[in-house]
Amino acid sequence: MADIDWEDPFCGEGANCFRIGTDADGNAYIAVAGQEDRPLVDTRDALRALIQEIKAGRADHLLKD
Repeated sequence: MADIDWEDPFCGEGANCFRIGTDADGNAYIAVAGQEDRPLVDTRDALRALIQEIKAGRADHLLKD
């Protein structure tokens, strides 16, 4: 596996923690904290687009009870 530079975990209530990382080849990684050996992998551009869409509120409907 690539040498991944992981950010500190982003945690919600309880043990719901995720980590985001990048590597020197332009890849971005998202993993459940503690399971970094099984990340979701895509490009940094794809991660950037995901974050922009979330910030724009386009995923808010997923958070409704």
